[in-house]
Amino acid sequence: MDNSGKLSGAQIDREWFLYQEKEVFAEYRQKRLTIGLPNETERRENRVCLTPEAVSVMVDMGHTIMVQRGAGEAAHYHDREYADAGAQMVDTCEEVYTADIILKPTPVMQADVEMMHDRQVILSPIELFELRKEAVVEMMQKKVTAVGFDILKDENGVYPVVQMMSEISGSSAIMIASEYLSNSREGKGILLGGVTGITPAEVVILGAGTLGEYAARTALALGAEVKVFDHSLERLRRINHCLGQRVYTSVFHKPVLERALLSADVLIGALRFFDDDFGITVSEEQVRLMKQGAVIVDMSIEHGGCIETSGPTTHENPPYVYNGVIHYCVPNVPSRVARTASIAYSNLFTPLFDKISRAGGFNTAIKNDAGLRHGVYVYNGVLTKRVIADRYGLVSRDIDLLMAAF
Repeated sequence: MDNSGKLSGAQIDREWFLYQEKEVFAEYRQKRLTIGLPNETERRENRVCLTPEAVSVMVDMGHTIMVQRGAGEAAHYHDREYADAGAQMVDTCEEVYTADIILKPTPVMQADVEMMHDRQVILSPIELFELRKEAVVEMMQKKVTAVGFDILKDENGVYPVVQMMSEISGSSAIMIASEYLSNSREGKGILLGGVTGITPAEVVILGAGTLGEYAARTALALGAEVKVFDHSLERLRRINHCLGQRVYTSVFHKPVLERALLSADVLIGALRFFDDDFGITVSEEQVRLMKQGAVIVDMSIEHGGCIETSGPTTHENPPYVYNGVIHYCVPNVPSRVARTASIAYSNLFTPLFDKISRAGGFNTAIKNDAGLRHGVYVYNGVLTKRVIADRYGLVSRDIDLLMAAF
């Protein structure tokens, strides 16, 4: 640099060459990924993890996306859209499983593991109640790396997939309740929102997490009266701060809860028991206090439910009536709005795969990213989650110690 503060010709050349060297190194380090999307509609799953728009972006990055025909049909994404986006279309699940990475919206089953090849990577939700010991052992034998994407963490320590699906589930819960209060579903014929001169419907929400917050937001937006119960004062303070003073909040005091149930038109279960192991929150006797034609939507049913009269049903035959109260207890509610949920997945996975690619592949990315590492439960054939090991009598190793050894 001369006295005028300008770079000399030689310095400019040197800066340019350093820049080019950096770009060449980044290009060399970036790993091209081959990702397979199986068709999961036979498992009553309507979502797909990458939309055609996301596939187009990833193909432009140099990645190969293999899509089984029909994978996006339930979300109204057609095979032609995927083909136009640059996806490699295949006919069978076995062909999809030749990819290096499998991305699927349903938990790993034994049939999936049988199709896996050595040192494959699979990303899917992890559900302990559905994960079988035989599947875990075979993944270990094949030296698979298995990632539970619902337990991935971001830089703030938040579970982004769970948060996004909880937002969708919370909003959906109120829309479902509104549907079953109406005459079209043989309900009482009550409008959930408020109308001038008519007392608004009352909504009681159990749980002040993300799901409970978005259920409350939707109910308030429709004009309903909302009461939120939770075990945590901190979560109740947060929801009060986010939603304002229009929402009533309380910890779980039996007399207060029972008074709320007496007048409730809707009861939403939004508790997560792996965070708060309090078990059943509303007993059968307390359900009997509710009005005839009231609606229960238990969104905690995937973890056993937080209402004693709840029992899992299916999207094909969702409701049942107990003591005059309509119950909707269907797991995987986001699958009802498959297109929205698929876009949400794509918004999360597209930048994730870009980060993994730029890191040089999964092994390097797992080593450098604590949030991604948190989602790994089998790493190159080594079980890394103690809760799974204890459940099946297997041996696990701490993944942080494994990373330190490499």
